[in-house]
Amino acid sequence: MNSTAKILVPGQEWLVRTDDGKIGALSKSRKGYTFFKNGYAFGFKNLNDVKTQLGIELFEESLKKTAGDVEPKTFSIHDYPCRTKPFDPVYNVKEKLPLYAKNIKSKSRYCAGYYVIKFRKGWIRTFCPKLITLQRYPYFGPFKTEAEVKSVLNNVNGKL
Repeated sequence: MNSTAKILVPGQEWLVRTDDGKIGALSKSRKGYTFFKNGYAFGFKNLNDVKTQLGIELFEESLKKTAGDVEPKTFSIHDYPCRTKPFDPVYNVKEKLPLYAKNIKSKSRYCAGYYVIKFRKGWIRTFCPKLITLQRYPYFGPFKTEAEVKSVLNNVNGKL
């Protein structure tokens, strides 16, 4: 069985998967590492114990091999960037927003590009927010580059 680990929180939490799907989760604790599977927790002192007992090719070794070799894939919808492969991309002409879903079954819609959104604590910049967030809060966007959004954020914060 070929097991791999997907990093959830770098150096802290990992999702352990096989070709068939998720089999458990691994997290770093004060005493070492804990593997969670089917409601049970299994403790390990270090990564070598995890590797030998579970047979999972883990983290630091695999990261060192592929860190410089792999470029992150970028996608776009009507020239606005997004990190995930867009499913059912559309351009909402009324609201002027490039919309997409993250998978085929998803009911949530996301907006491609960079945005500046005003929450209670102030204006923040964000990348590909949910459509419902833009419907609830005032915003500026979409922007195609980080430079554009930084300049708008500086202007907005300067007016406050």
